[in-house]
Amino acid sequence: MARKIKIKWNGDEVTGILDGEGENGILLAHGAGTNQEHVTIVTLRSALAASGHTVMTFNYPYTERGSKRPDRTERLVECHQAAAESFKQDVKRVFLAGRSMGGRMGTYLAAEGYPCDGLILYSYPLHPPGKPEKLRVAHFPDVAQPMLFFQGTRDPLSRMELFDRHIRPLPNARVEILEGANHGFKGGGWDLESMVDRLAAGTTRFVAEIASAA
Repeated sequence: MARKIKIKWNGDEVTGILDGEGENGILLAHGAGTNQEHVTIVTLRSALAASGHTVMTFNYPYTERGSKRPDRTERLVECHQAAAESFKQDVKRVFLAGRSMGGRMGTYLAAEGYPCDGLILYSYPLHPPGKPEKLRVAHFPDVAQPMLFFQGTRDPLSRMELFDRHIRPLPNARVEILEGANHGFKGGGWDLESMVDRLAAGTTRFVAEIASAA
């Protein structure tokens, strides 16, 4: 059964939710325009927990205080690290997973050298809306862990030709394509149930492979 916890660091505090049991832990971060109570995050958290993982979601400071304007990147990463530090007390392995911005913060944390076992990126925002020239890829050479990308072919924040050019060739990247899906994994016949089933199944395979190799 899911339970709420408090994550504290440097005088800041946010709420987290822990669900499931298992030695493999998935830290699931929300996207920029939502929070950990968003239907996609809640449904995916439950599905991953039902698949045998310990899962933790959390709010970033701005969502905790009810704002829709994200904090500066440095503060988001600090919060992400505090959540990971809290979470690793409960599990043997930590995988940094995240939806859009939440996944991006996980990659920044890993690029800074934070120890984790892998990263799972749901709709990685390769560039800001309408600004494909501002690619968010410079830090990827510093990410040593295996990464799994779930990518919709009609995502306006990750044009497929740019994704194919900058993400697919990364030596530690694996890719699962959702044909016809947009940034919210809608379109192309995908609904919440089929989308979450696909994400949970692919995530579970990835985690199991890394855990068995370890």
